Amino acid sequence: MGRQKLTLPLGTRPILSIVLDAALASPLDEVIVVLGADAGEVRAALGEVPSRVRFVTNPDHLQGQSTSLRVGLGACDPASVAVVVLLGDQPGVSAATIGSVVEAFTAGPGDRVGDVVQASYGGRPAHPTLLARSVWNVVVRQGDEGARAWIGEHPDRRTLVEVGGDPPADVDTPEEYERLLRTFGND
Repeated sequence: MGRQKLTLPLGTRPILSIVLDAALASPLDEVIVVLGADAGEVRAALGEVPSRVRFVTNPDHLQGQSTSLRVGLGACDPASVAVVVLLGDQPGVSAATIGSVVEAFTAGPGDRVGDVVQASYGGRPAHPTLLARSVWNVVVRQGDEGARAWIGEHPDRRTLVEVGGDPPADVDTPEEYERLLRTFGND
């Protein structure tokens, strides 16, 4: 991208702020924001946040997504039974979608739901992704995969929750940012 994408404006707010709002409007008990590159700049761009938001810094962020996932999991409340993974550069994620994933997990204990619950958009799995505590120690791999490789190797342990529409778009290039601006009505 060439610059800090999480602080790019959508209207008057940074991209990460929109993702944070969706998390806060959902049924999540705690919200942990894992910061990496430009942590101070990103944190400052968010301004005042509710007390249920905690920030942790990943000193190894250059080694890939898995390191941020590891830091985030380590910061969770010891009583947490699951975590919902959101990406800070996907402002199209909604509180309703997060809620659908959480509801599927809480409504289906035992064999009725897998260790991973993932939103599905017209049959295409994407974020948000819920990981039950029972898999935290095995989903994190080296590199930039996060839990993706493990989930792919264990499709029988994943439950998809169809939410419809298109998956939330990432912002990784200037072109994707321009497309996002058009989507959010910022010309």
